[in-house]
Amino acid sequence: MEYDKLLERAYSCLPEKASGGARFEMPVVESFVQGNKTIIKNFDEIAGKLRRTPEEIMKYLTRELAIPMSREGPGLILQGKFYDRVLNEKLKKYVTSFVICKECKKADTKIIGVERGTRAIVCEACGARSPVRA
Repeated sequence: MEYDKLLERAYSCLPEKASGGARFEMPVVESFVQGNKTIIKNFDEIAGKLRRTPEEIMKYLTRELAIPMSREGPGLILQGKFYDRVLNEKLKKYVTSFVICKECKKADTKIIGVERGTRAIVCEACGARSPVRA
């Protein structure tokens, strides 16, 4: 009987469960075409949500899309016409490869340099480390 009272008290002290399941929400690219260029207007916001530097994401997109791009304020200018669908697919691929933990599937990660130019994703939730290709 004493145990039940203690257990009930412990449960009452716990915070309420957050609804909605996962905390991480994949950012969505907001872009528009202007002439022969595509402008991602929420690029800094995307980098902030992914906890990565804009330069790192920009380097990945440059390699994936095989086009030059430049920064302008909080946005990113891509040389060419691209639909949101294509850009969101590339961003999702980036998140899968460089943000999400391979073990626990959470987005609480950071990239660190290990040795001789190699880098690894370190999960702050479970402590797992996995190598990252350049």
